Amino acid sequence: MSNICLVEDEQKVAAFICKGLEENGYKVKEAKNAGLAKSLIQTSDFDLLILDVMLPDMNGIDLCRHIRHTDNKTPILMLSALDQVQNKVSGLKAGADDYLVKPFHFSELLARIEALLRRQNGNGAEEEHVLIFEDLKLDTWSNIAERAGSLIALTAKEFTLLELFMRHPNKVLSREFIAEQVWKIDFDTGTNFIDVYVNYLRNKVDKGFKNKVIHTAIGMGYILKSDK
Repeated sequence: MSNICLVEDEQKVAAFICKGLEENGYKVKEAKNAGLAKSLIQTSDFDLLILDVMLPDMNGIDLCRHIRHTDNKTPILMLSALDQVQNKVSGLKAGADDYLVKPFHFSELLARIEALLRRQNGNGAEEEHVLIFEDLKLDTWSNIAERAGSLIALTAKEFTLLELFMRHPNKVLSREFIAEQVWKIDFDTGTNFIDVYVNYLRNKVDKGFKNKVIHTAIGMGYILKSDK
C-alpha cells in the first residue's frame, strides 16, 4: 500500500480525491495548508506528494521548491486550475514531476499517480534495469546514478530524463519526444523548459569530466554520445 500526502485546501476536492484513492488501495494523509504539509512530510514517509498550487498560506509551487531542498526523490504531482503553459513550466522548474489541470477525471489522476509510482519503484522486469554508457551507470531499481563510480544526486525528473537518454544512446532526441516521454505533455515551442532541464542534467553529469556525453544537436534536439 503506497502512502500519499494530499495538500489541498478545498474540502470537496480533497474529499473526492481521498475517497477515490482509498478505494483504489492507497493510504492518504491530508493537509489543508503548506504549514501542515511541512509537518506531515517531516514526520512521515510518503511515496508520493500531491500539491495544489493555490494554498492559503503559501503558493504550492513555492512549497514544492521548499520540499526539493531536502528531498530530491519523492515524486510530486501538482494540481491547479491554472492551465497556462507558463504555470505548468513554473511547477516543473520548481521540481514537480507532473502537472494536472483542474477539473480532471479521476481516472486521469489515477493514471498519473500509477505512472509516477512505477517510475519510482522500477518500471517492469521486461526492461533492463541497469543501464551503462561509457563510465555512466544508472540503476532504475535502486534509483542510483553514477559517473566514474561517483554518485550523482538527481531529482526524480532528472533521473527519468537521464534514463530516456540512456535507453536511446547515440540517437538524436527531439524536444517534442522528450516532452512526451518524460512529462507526458505536448511540447510548446514558446517555452524553454526542456533546455533548462537538459542543462540541469548536463551540469550534474558532465561537469568536471573531460569526456562530455550530453550534446546539443543544433536545430534538432539532444543526443547522448561520447566526444572521445
